Amino acid sequence: MAEKRDYYEILGVSKTATESDIKSAFRKKAKECHPDLHPGDKAKEAQFKELNEAAEILSDADKRAKYDQFGHAAFDPSMGGQDPFAGGGFGGFGDFGDILGQMFGGGFGGGQSRNGPIPGDDLRYNMTITFEEAAFGVEKEITIPREETCETCHGSGAKPGTEPVTCKTCNGAGQVRTQQSTILGSFTSTRPCTACKGTGKVIANPCADCRGTGRVRKNLKKAVKIPAGIDNGQSLCLRGMGSAGHRGGPNGDLYVTINVRSHKRFTRKGYDLYLEMPISYTMAALGGSLTVPTLKESVKYQIPAGTQTGSTYRLRDQGIQRLNANGKGDLLVTVNVEVPKHLTDEQKKLLEQFAETLGETAEGRAAKKKR
Repeated sequence: MAEKRDYYEILGVSKTATESDIKSAFRKKAKECHPDLHPGDKAKEAQFKELNEAAEILSDADKRAKYDQFGHAAFDPSMGGQDPFAGGGFGGFGDFGDILGQMFGGGFGGGQSRNGPIPGDDLRYNMTITFEEAAFGVEKEITIPREETCETCHGSGAKPGTEPVTCKTCNGAGQVRTQQSTILGSFTSTRPCTACKGTGKVIANPCADCRGTGRVRKNLKKAVKIPAGIDNGQSLCLRGMGSAGHRGGPNGDLYVTINVRSHKRFTRKGYDLYLEMPISYTMAALGGSLTVPTLKESVKYQIPAGTQTGSTYRLRDQGIQRLNANGKGDLLVTVNVEVPKHLTDEQKKLLEQFAETLGETAEGRAAKKKR
């Protein structure tokens, strides 16, 4: 007989591991080698048995103390020890059976059948709107294909005048149990019934309209209100507008994701708008009233004298409406000074006179160009 591996090594924990550490290690490793997940795999089955044995000993304070003192000999019947699984099954296994039941859908005597109400599927819809529609809000009508409760059979799936009958394979439980015997004892695993697909009911005479599914595919027309201030990539949730549930379960939800087209002039960051505007050389030098476009109408803004290109000015409350709240963002206007490219002789002469007042000369300007 092959020599037994160290229990701590099997679980991958240290000798100072707490009970919580042992349970956590057991959960993780049990998922990797559980027989239900690897039917017919003898190696996984042997690994699972080994894992159970290690967890059984180390999860019990008294047994763990004996193991730490005497090793495997403490539980070897030929050496006067005890059989850790005397009595069969997992009777002394503490709450590890509950842990396995949670991980594998009730694989050790627990679990739930699938014959109760099941919520319907959630649906998703992508909607593209303009920049202005996102800023001010809009109402759009959409058409969504979804599963709806069959009006003929009212969701039962059975032909009118008939009803689903109890599944004879699982007796209406929706699940079947199988028992396996091992050298460690016996354990029971639970799986959904294949005859009724876990519902506990069999439809002998299916409804002609829904073909026994209890649902039919239809197009839903729905007016969707897009609130002012919504941004690109955000989604709206319409509760109960998804597909119908099964066996009286609630409808799913409808998620509408918004795609906003870009604007030819404005860019958006949060609730603020950004705009670049050209201004003349003279306005930059002398200042003046600048007509600034907004999403609604143009407004006047006084540009100070001596404005430099790249200067940014903030127009309060001229941005985007805050989503589901009061107030708006701002409009930030960045000005770029335009230098005239084509001057008349008279304009050149006037600029030269202006340059002379600044102490500039034609020779000096020419020397700067050569540099």
